[in-house]
Amino acid sequence: MAEHEDETGRAGAVRAVLAAARAEGRTALTAPEGRRVAEAYGIATPAEGLAETVDDAVALADRIGFPVALKIVSPDIVHKTEAGGVRTALASAAEVRAAFCDIVRSARAHSPGARIDGVLVQEMVSGGQEVIVGAVTDPTFGKVVAFGLGGVLVEALGDVTFRLAPASYEDAASMLDSIRAAEVLRGVRGAPPVDRAALTALIVRTSQLAADFPEIAEIDLNPVFAAADGVRAADVRILLAQSAPAVRRQRSREEILTAMRRLMRPRSVAVIGASAEPGKIGNSVMRNLVDGGFPGEIHPVNPKADDILGRKAYRSVRDVPGEVDVAVFAIPAPLVPAALEEAGRKGIPNAVLIPSGFAETGEHALQDRLVAIGEEYGIRLLGPNIYGYYSTWQDLCATFCTPYDVRGGTALTSQSGGIGMAILGFARATGTGVSAIVGLGNKADVDEDDLLTYFAEDAHTDCVAMHLEDLKDGRAFVAAARATVPHKPVVVLKAGRTGAGARAAGSHTGALAGDDAVYDDILRQAGVIRAPGLAEMLEYARALPVLPTPAGDNVVVITGAGGSGVLLSDAIVDNGLRLMDIPADLDAAFRRFIPPFGAAGNPVDITGGEPPSTYEATIRLGLEDPRIHALVLGYWHTLVTPPMVFAELTARLVAEFRARGIEKPVVASLAGDTEVEEACAYLFARGVVAYPYTTEKPVAVLGAKYRWARAAGKLP
Repeated sequence: MAEHEDETGRAGAVRAVLAAARAEGRTALTAPEGRRVAEAYGIATPAEGLAETVDDAVALADRIGFPVALKIVSPDIVHKTEAGGVRTALASAAEVRAAFCDIVRSARAHSPGARIDGVLVQEMVSGGQEVIVGAVTDPTFGKVVAFGLGGVLVEALGDVTFRLAPASYEDAASMLDSIRAAEVLRGVRGAPPVDRAALTALIVRTSQLAADFPEIAEIDLNPVFAAADGVRAADVRILLAQSAPAVRRQRSREEILTAMRRLMRPRSVAVIGASAEPGKIGNSVMRNLVDGGFPGEIHPVNPKADDILGRKAYRSVRDVPGEVDVAVFAIPAPLVPAALEEAGRKGIPNAVLIPSGFAETGEHALQDRLVAIGEEYGIRLLGPNIYGYYSTWQDLCATFCTPYDVRGGTALTSQSGGIGMAILGFARATGTGVSAIVGLGNKADVDEDDLLTYFAEDAHTDCVAMHLEDLKDGRAFVAAARATVPHKPVVVLKAGRTGAGARAAGSHTGALAGDDAVYDDILRQAGVIRAPGLAEMLEYARALPVLPTPAGDNVVVITGAGGSGVLLSDAIVDNGLRLMDIPADLDAAFRRFIPPFGAAGNPVDITGGEPPSTYEATIRLGLEDPRIHALVLGYWHTLVTPPMVFAELTARLVAEFRARGIEKPVVASLAGDTEVEEACAYLFARGVVAYPYTTEKPVAVLGAKYRWARAAGKLP
C-alpha cells in the first residue's frame, strides 16, 4: 500500500510540473523544474538553488560550498551554453558576482525577449566518468532509453546505445557493456570502476519516467558523473511533445492468427481481374494458380468473360458460390475501392492487392480509402503495390511473377518487388527450400509483425528472413520477434541508414538517436539477427536451418592451408566467436595425425599434401571430442585429396555422428579450381555449410547461428 502511495505521489509531483509548463505554452522545463521531476524518480542531482539577485547567488554559493557552477534559468532558453549562460568552477564570492552579471548580460543579448527567472547556483561535481543517460520518443519504437559517454564530446564520439523503455535491470546492465568505451567504466589507468549498480538503476529510472509520461518527448541527463560511490546528474533537460502520438489499431494475437492462417492456407481463392489474354497480370496470376497445382477452388472474376483457363468466370466476386478466403486483385488502382467493397459484402477476410498507383505515387487518399474499407468490412489487406505471394506447402503461387515450388523451412518477405525477385532468383539458383515468399509493398495493413506472428507457429517454417525499409509499429514487431526467436531464427535486412530523426532533435540524446542507431540496438534487444546486406540475409536464411545449434563456445579450425587458417581465425574473431584454447591432451591427439611440419594448436594445420585419411582422422577427432562445440574446415584443392573426395568424406562423418546423436555445426571454406563449387553444393545438401573462394562467408553464417543461439537462451 505504501509503495502504491509512493508511486501515486511521485506521478502527481511530475504531473504538476508538466501541467505548469503546459499552462504557459512551454515545451521545455526549466532547470529547477527538471530537478523536481528527477527527484521524484530518485535521480540524484547536485545541491543547487535559484538566485534572483547577485547577493542571493553569493549566499547560495557560500551555503553550498565552493566551487560552484552558475546556469541561466529561462523558460525561453533551452540551450544554455549557446546563450553564454553557463559558468563553471567558480571558487570565490567575487567570481560568482562577476559570473552572475556576465550570464544575465549574455542571455539578454542572445534572446532579448526571453523571460529570465534567475540564475541556478549548483554544486560543482568532479571525479568519476562523464556519461549521458536520456530518453527519446522514436517514431518507430516509441519511448527508448539511451546511454553512452557524456560531456562535451558526446555528439562527436556518438558512443551510445539504446533500449526500449521501460528498460529492465537486465536491459540496463547490458547497456553498460554495449558501448565501445565499456572498458572505461570498469576502470583504466588506475581509475576505480564506476558504481555499476547505481548507474544501472539510473538508466531504469530514467526509462520509467519516459514511459510513464507520454507527453515527455526527450530527457537529457548530461553530464552524469559516474563514480565509484554513486552517480549524479549534473544537468537535467526535459522537453515536452507538441502533440500526442498517433495510436495504431492493435489486434490480438488470435485475431492476427485467424486472418493469417486463411491468407497463407486458403481453401478458396478469387482472382479479381482474371484474364484469358497472355501478358495481362490477371492471366499470369490465374496461370500460376492453375499450373502450380493449387488444390483449392480458383474463381476468376471478370464481367466480360464466361470461362478463363477452364474455370467458370463470374461478373462480380459476390456471385462466387461459397466462402472465399482470399481475393487477389489484378485490376487498375482506381477500380480497386469499389471491388474491395464487393469483397467486403461477400465476407472475404483477405485481399491481396497487386496493383500499384497508391501511396508510393502520392495517391495517399486512394490508399486511405482502401484502409477505411478494410476496417469497415474486417478485410486484412496485403499490399498494395506487390508481386503477390507464394505459400509452397499449399501449392499456392498467387503472383504474376515466375512460379517457385521448392518446399522447405525458410520464410522470406520483402517490402520491395525488386528485392522479392532477387529472393526468388537466389532460392532457385541455390535450391533453397522455402515455406513462403511474401511481398508487403506499401503495407497499408498487413505488415511484418502480422506475418512473423504466423510464421512463429507455422510448423513448416524453421527460419524467417525479412527485408524492410521501415516498421509501422516497432513495438508490435519486437513483441512478435521475442515470441519467435526462442524457437526459430529471425533475420532482418533493414534498408535506409538515415539520420532523419537526429536532425529534428532538441537534445543531445535526440541528436544521437539517428534512425539506424535505434533500429540496430532495438533489433538486437529483440534477438533479431540483422544482416548487413542482401547477400548476407539470403545466405543466413538458407544456412541457419541447416546448422545444428552449438552446445558451447569452443570453435576449432582444421585446415589444409596455413593462409586459410589465418584468415578463418580472423573471421572467427570478427564475428564474435571464440577460438578454443586447445588443452595439452587434445593437442597431442591432433599431432598424431599430422606431419611434423604441420601445426597443432588452433588452427590445426594438416598441410596441403595430406591424403584423405588425414582429413578424416582430424575431422573425426573434432566431432568426437565433447569439448569442441563447432568446426570450421579450410580445404585446399590438391590432386592428393580432390574436392569431391573431401566433400564425401566430410558429409559421411557428419552423418555418422548425427546418427549417434552428436550434432555440431560444421562450416567449410573450399579454395581451389571450379570443382570446389560442386563439392560445396554437395556438402550444403548434407548439412555442412560450405562456400567456395571465401573464408568470410562460412564463418559469418556460423556467427549468425551463435547470435541466434544466445538470443534464444540456448547458450549462456
